[in-house]
Amino acid sequence: MTPEHAALIDGEPLPRDRVDSFLETRPFRGAGLYQFAAPPRGATSHDEPAPATRQNEPPSVARQRRRWATQVVVTDELARRACTDRGLEVPEEVSPASVLAVAETDVADLGSIVAAALAHSPAARALLAALEAEQTVPETAVRDYYDRNQDRFLTPAALRRGVTPFDGAAPEDLLPYDEVREGIARELRRAAGRQAFFGWLDQARGGVTYSHGHEHPGDPSHPDHEHRH
Repeated sequence: MTPEHAALIDGEPLPRDRVDSFLETRPFRGAGLYQFAAPPRGATSHDEPAPATRQNEPPSVARQRRRWATQVVVTDELARRACTDRGLEVPEEVSPASVLAVAETDVADLGSIVAAALAHSPAARALLAALEAEQTVPETAVRDYYDRNQDRFLTPAALRRGVTPFDGAAPEDLLPYDEVREGIARELRRAAGRQAFFGWLDQARGGVTYSHGHEHPGDPSHPDHEHRH
């Protein structure tokens, strides 16, 4: 018998309908299981997967698709609860017609599940923004980043001359620290916020029990498992 819920979160059922709705409105395709850069051949938009693609896909891919989608929906629900606990205001959810695309760079940096969850879930984005705002980046860390990554701060004139830090760049070949300090701090704060989000998600998932057919796609207890995230 097919379960009515996809998972239990701290004992409360997450309806299977939410996973079904996500699958109906969000496209997945490409190498392995998931790619987000373009609609499938024959589709008219990111929100209209080509029917032939779905009809011809192997059953194992369909099963992994559902497991993967469950992870995205569970992350959304966990983020909603975390925002409620923190008193954060969550914007209204975007309609399927305006769902955000997932950048390939985000998939590489975050993993496909977290990247898609952030694109799909206003609550996840609100929580990530709050966690990022809480991060403190010491001045020593900003300065250290500047000193260790001088190739990123060469002036346009130095780049045109082919100067590299490995050849001994002169001080005038580098953008002044004061000019780039804020950008570095912002980048480090963003990275720290993402790490905090990963830590929160790992802990929050501890209260989740998945129904059969909705397990994590990398769970080695089922035969179709993969190590993608």
